[in-house]
Amino acid sequence: MRLTRGTTVLATLVAAAATATLLAPGTSATPVAAAAADPDVREVCADRRPGPADPGAYGMQLDGTFRHPALTPVDEESDHPFPGRADQYDTRAYIRNMKVEAAYEGADFTPDYFHTWQNVVDFDGRRYLFQYDRSEGRVYDITDVRKVEVVERLSREDVDGDETRANGDWAAHDYWGASTIQWNRKLGAYVMVQSFESKRQISELSDHPPLDKYDNPDGVRKLRAKPGLKGFKVYRLDGPRKKDWKLLATVSTDSTQKDPLRSDPATAQQGSGSIDVPYWTGEKYMFLATAPDDTYSGTEYPTNLHSAGYQSWDMSDPAHPRLLDTWHLPGQRTGEDAAYRQNPRCGNRTSWMGARMPLFLPKPVEKGGRYAFAAMGGYGLTVLDVSDPAHMRTVGHLDLPASVAGTEGDNIDVSQYEKTGMIYYSGYPLTEDCHEPYKDVYQIDVRDPARPRVVGTLPRPVPPKASGLTDYCQRRGSFGPKRTGYYTNPGKHDAGLLGYGFYNAGVQFFDVSDPAAPEISAYFVPKAYGRDTAEYAYGNQTHGVYVEWDRNIAWALTNHGIYALSSKVLGKPDLDAPAKPFRASEF
Repeated sequence: MRLTRGTTVLATLVAAAATATLLAPGTSATPVAAAAADPDVREVCADRRPGPADPGAYGMQLDGTFRHPALTPVDEESDHPFPGRADQYDTRAYIRNMKVEAAYEGADFTPDYFHTWQNVVDFDGRRYLFQYDRSEGRVYDITDVRKVEVVERLSREDVDGDETRANGDWAAHDYWGASTIQWNRKLGAYVMVQSFESKRQISELSDHPPLDKYDNPDGVRKLRAKPGLKGFKVYRLDGPRKKDWKLLATVSTDSTQKDPLRSDPATAQQGSGSIDVPYWTGEKYMFLATAPDDTYSGTEYPTNLHSAGYQSWDMSDPAHPRLLDTWHLPGQRTGEDAAYRQNPRCGNRTSWMGARMPLFLPKPVEKGGRYAFAAMGGYGLTVLDVSDPAHMRTVGHLDLPASVAGTEGDNIDVSQYEKTGMIYYSGYPLTEDCHEPYKDVYQIDVRDPARPRVVGTLPRPVPPKASGLTDYCQRRGSFGPKRTGYYTNPGKHDAGLLGYGFYNAGVQFFDVSDPAAPEISAYFVPKAYGRDTAEYAYGNQTHGVYVEWDRNIAWALTNHGIYALSSKVLGKPDLDAPAKPFRASEF
């Protein structure tokens, strides 16, 4: 799975790592690099990037399973053949306990090959699905699941995707950031809070390699100086199309700004901006993942300058959001080196450390919710008490086993917490052909929030016999869990059921009604690519699932289009207009 589009590669970083070995903290194979002049590019521990995995130490086993390498460097672009891997990508599909109600393929249904966000809104008895990734966006009328129509196309293709240039769809530096869209009772309208975060690719701004922050101070300097909003925008939505958006507020999360509602997006701002989909149910409190300034720097990932913590905001008046509190773990900020050294990842130049998504709340604070769960990559899991959002405080913490490379933890499914006390914590793969440790979905018992503990993992999907494969690593491409959708999914999440996008294993539904005996109850694995899929994206197959719990329809998001799925594990599907519009505050 690649984070960047096309062939923007980390090849030079991988080549540099080819002669390195992973050493214990505090030792050094090479001197700490002196080229990075930026004080917030942290080099707390000596460079100990992992070298290439020994080909004899991983691969297919005699029993048909796959042994993953124990440790690998960052390499998001290459494939990694091994004996037993299929020669070609698999163009067949596999299904169990599911039905494809409709399939939609082509560019109109693939805004981006690698990742998209989704939202559902209801206007005038019609249901609309938004699918987007920054400048590329689509709006579909999905009222009739079997007759989906495209009602809006947004793009910057005519200006080569350059976000600094305006066109007919976008102003300069504008785009569609990861969003939550919620019904706001005060305004009597849908309100969209849209994240604006900095792009992390130093390579896009640097005139020369290397492409990582440690050895390219020129690239770091240019990325710091790049203008644009780092924060979020708030819109009132009076219809499903972009012309129906009414801007209510532009807010910077840069803590160095005197007034976050009056910052200048035409100038450079500090920090990461708001990351991924903000947590907000349309009522008073909102929680963001963000690095508020450049001192939030404690991460090893070579192209990411920021280590995000969390902010809480008062959204009583959506046009005037008000910052309440900011929280982070010791070690995340410049100067907190002693705490950072305690992490065994220090110096590996590989691990993502800090939040990639906002806090996960089983119940909104406005309805009596107290606990929130933080997935922070190489920093592990933290439990927070957010019952007073103006004073967020740490309750418990759990370090998870290192799983380098790949994203070690960014998603927590909290849908089962109220019933069983279990949460489901996972990262996702970043490399092709399983060339990294497997990303388990950890079952974590948090009935005692001060003492979270791992009590199991979800079963690993196995290919059907009809595939001729014994492990999905053989199918080519990325393999592992992505996410279970978002809390924005319409309807009430079914107890005991989790659905994950699993890349080359398609969509996998897990029955967790008995936490001691989780099992895969249904799946749909589509073909590896479509007629219009670029060859470089063949390995990034199913990157998302978005469930309409109120209509019992699961949308699979792939590198070649979208599928509408039904299943007996979801319940009887409703393929027509929903009985009533979805409004999270009413559940």
